[in-house]
Amino acid sequence: MSVLLADDHRLLLEGLSNLLEAHNIQVAGLANDGLEAIKLARSLHPDVILMDIRMPRCEVLRATRVIKAEMPEIKIVILTTSTEDQDLFEAVKSGACGYLLKSMDAEELVEALDQVQQGIPPFSPGLAARLLSEFARLAPLPSAAPPPAAPPPAAPPGPPGGLTARQREVLALVAEGLSYKEVGARLGLAPRTIKYHMGEIMAALHLEHRAQVLAYAGKIGMAPTDAEGE
Repeated sequence: MSVLLADDHRLLLEGLSNLLEAHNIQVAGLANDGLEAIKLARSLHPDVILMDIRMPRCEVLRATRVIKAEMPEIKIVILTTSTEDQDLFEAVKSGACGYLLKSMDAEELVEALDQVQQGIPPFSPGLAARLLSEFARLAPLPSAAPPPAAPPPAAPPGPPGGLTARQREVLALVAEGLSYKEVGARLGLAPRTIKYHMGEIMAALHLEHRAQVLAYAGKIGMAPTDAEGE
């Protein structure tokens, strides 16, 4: 994995660079602002960009959109001190695949980058649940699984049909905002097995990505009533 680091604090950049290289993660380059991140992304083509959400010269969400439009294969993960819902939601809408807080420790950061490599979106504790609640509030039920024309007024919707008992367990835990690793620990399964089950769930429900699954879970009543705190 090659990682481009983008932050306007030089000392933090050097510390992150040393940390990642100590864990055999290649640091492709260092950027001090959004414009430099775009320029280096074009020339270096890193696998991952680890970028603060607040930097000078170029608004980071705009930089994220530019990079994802030109090089969609590059994964962008926000690393920031901001716990504001608006920053979290806008970062994901702009194309970021993860959102991490600088309060995390070194091992958690390395593990999060490993999740990115496995295709698992990394989020600091509590943030996935916030996203889920937002998806449930904003997203319509996917057209591939429309509600009945005349739904019964009394009974609330339950788990979707067509899924195995294990898949319903996985869906329910993901709907609580748990990461694939946390779901795996709860069920005694490896994270890659949880990822496999999520793929099967998406195929069964004719959905395209994890965000639609979360939105669907929220619409059928699997979303948590309150997002977790930090």
